[in-house]
This record gives sequence, C-alpha cells and structure tokens, in this order.
Amino acid sequence: MNLLIDNRDESLEINQDLIDILNKTAVEVLTEQNLDTNYEISVSFVTEEEIEDLNSKYRNIKKVTDVLSFPLEDEFYDIEENKLLGDIVICVKRAKEQAIEYGHSFEREIMYLTCHSMLHLLGYDHINIEEKDEMRFHEKKIMKNLGVFK
Repeated sequence: MNLLIDNRDESLEINQDLIDILNKTAVEVLTEQNLDTNYEISVSFVTEEEIEDLNSKYRNIKKVTDVLSFPLEDEFYDIEENKLLGDIVICVKRAKEQAIEYGHSFEREIMYLTCHSMLHLLGYDHINIEEKDEMRFHEKKIMKNLGVFK
C-alpha cells in the first residue's frame, strides 16, 4: 500500500501513529474486497474552507462535509492495471467534531472516514437504500475487522 499524505491543516500533526492508522485501514478495505494491497491512494487533510470549496466545485453543494472521494476509475482507466485508486480529502475540524459527537477517538473517526471513502473509490455509493445497505455492510465488517466497531 502506498499512501501519499498531504497535510493542509496546520491544526493536525502527521505522526507515525496516524500514518499507521491510515495504512492499516486502507489495507483492511482492500483485503475485505479480495484485492491485493499493491495500490496507491492520496489522503489530504484540509480545513473547513477548503473542503467547502471542493464540495461546491465538484458536487454543487456549498457546505462543509467530513470527507470527499475522488476515484480515478472511469471507462478509460483500469485500476487493476494502473493501481491508482484516487484521492481522499478529510476535513480535520469536522472529523474532530464527529469524534466528540459520536463519543469515540479522533483516530477511530479517521479510520471510519478512510474506510468509507475507500469504498467510494472502489465504486460503492449510498444514493439509494440498496446501495446504502451494501456499503454499510462492508463498512461494519471492515471496522469490526479493525477492532473498532461499536
């Protein structure tokens, strides 16, 4: 697993523990999906202003969100051949707020957001109830495998 980490929020310190959490989560998602772990993803940690701008630009939703996913796969791009999954963008402040709101650690919230976003990179979505149920099933299984499922 090759992680490219970009920290654009000065309130967050990238340390080895955080890198290990990202890597462990990414590997578990790929393993649960029966994929090898020889992939590359980028993870960017951003401010509320930046994620709101991205959300507005790419989704036409002018509000802060916790995580955005930008998959590279399309009809002309084969992830199996190129091994690049895409980009994950996490709003640090929103992740911290959600950790408090849900009563767990910031690290656990980062694990969940990474898991959720990686499933989007692999083609899952939650637009309708059937898709949402399938995506939630995989999220719960992965988080349980990581030992952090409530």
